[in-house]
Amino acid sequence: MTDTTLDTSATEVEAAIAAKADRARAASRVLAQANRDHKDRALRAIGETLDSNRAAILEGNQKDLVRGEANGTSQALLDRLRLDDARIDGLISALEDLAGLPDPVGEVLRGQTLPNGLRLRQVHVPLGVVGAIYEARPNVTVDIAGIALKSGNAVLLRGGSAAEESNKVLIRLIREALEGVDLPADAVQGIDELGRPGATALMGARGKVDVLVPRGGRSLIQAVVQNASVPVIETGEGNVHIFLDESAPEDLAVPIVVNAKTHRTSVCNAAETLLVHKDAVAAREVLTKLSDAGVRLHVDERAAELAAGLNIVPATAEDWGTEYLDMDIAVAVVDSLDDALDHIREYSSGHTEAILTNDLSRSERFVREIDSAAVIVNASTRFTDGGQLGLGAEVGISTQKMHARGPMGLRELTTTKWIIQGDGQIRP
Repeated sequence: MTDTTLDTSATEVEAAIAAKADRARAASRVLAQANRDHKDRALRAIGETLDSNRAAILEGNQKDLVRGEANGTSQALLDRLRLDDARIDGLISALEDLAGLPDPVGEVLRGQTLPNGLRLRQVHVPLGVVGAIYEARPNVTVDIAGIALKSGNAVLLRGGSAAEESNKVLIRLIREALEGVDLPADAVQGIDELGRPGATALMGARGKVDVLVPRGGRSLIQAVVQNASVPVIETGEGNVHIFLDESAPEDLAVPIVVNAKTHRTSVCNAAETLLVHKDAVAAREVLTKLSDAGVRLHVDERAAELAAGLNIVPATAEDWGTEYLDMDIAVAVVDSLDDALDHIREYSSGHTEAILTNDLSRSERFVREIDSAAVIVNASTRFTDGGQLGLGAEVGISTQKMHARGPMGLRELTTTKWIIQGDGQIRP
């Protein structure tokens, strides 16, 4: 891939990031004071600008796709990278949904009056300057910009070289839209022109950047987690499990499993491992329909017997921990719910796990004992998504046990502060 980044020293890159962060800080102060109407007008203006500039967006995206294909980029990454009219419609719809959501800034979490007369309130406030590092996902550029805007934050975006042309166009259009409604363009800035040194400098900009959110594959996320001095909200890979209980009927199980695996394979909420109870009535039909849909089944010895004659390969030890992001799924037969829970505890990435069952007690136990960001009963894992859960969009899926866990929407890009009002009280 051609390196189009600026030829600058590490010191110059750090200075450039610091300057961008300072401008973002100034912009964040303006956004923090903006009322809901002003921010919602900005979101709708961005949507209108994207709509009227589809040709430019698609032209930039096509350049990225052509370069990606020439460089041997995987089909999964190309799918993430690709924009078309339907996906642009989705971005515009997500912006409109965000505009329709309540403004979290200033929302009171709790309040009370103490015996000494002090009046307390704990309220949501913006984080300030948010950095995001992601790869081959131009839709994330719009999603993060929109969520940050509505929650009163400024953003510095490192979208990676794979989506460089797409992101260049999108960021330009977003900035134009912000200026058109009298909000600072520097609320949204890209740093791709600074290349990998820019990403490194962003990770080290502690005190300039308030929080950093990585979104992508395991290698990218771990690189940020291990090297950043800026506080990081870790978005995890999705080694997502479905447990097919013995009681789940075919008419429930088949469409859910096929949807969870095949609806869009390149995303983190796609199913990657299917655990089949040894007496599951729907087992053979589920495996048959997966195979018919073009899914390759990585099967253990017992699953191989169930899937005889289908599109199978023997599973290896590595398969149980693999996020395929492709038309592959690992399949194991288990003797009980206990065995399924043990398997998930060992191999889960903490993203999403699902159970398909007609047994209420088993579903309740599964929900109690699974310690992942999302636990689903009798529905597709594809619903672990900010838009699907009514958040408008998402910054990513946090698998950490912090204030943000699961799909990160507006409230997850805020922190809190205490407001203490008195009438002359002093501490005795």
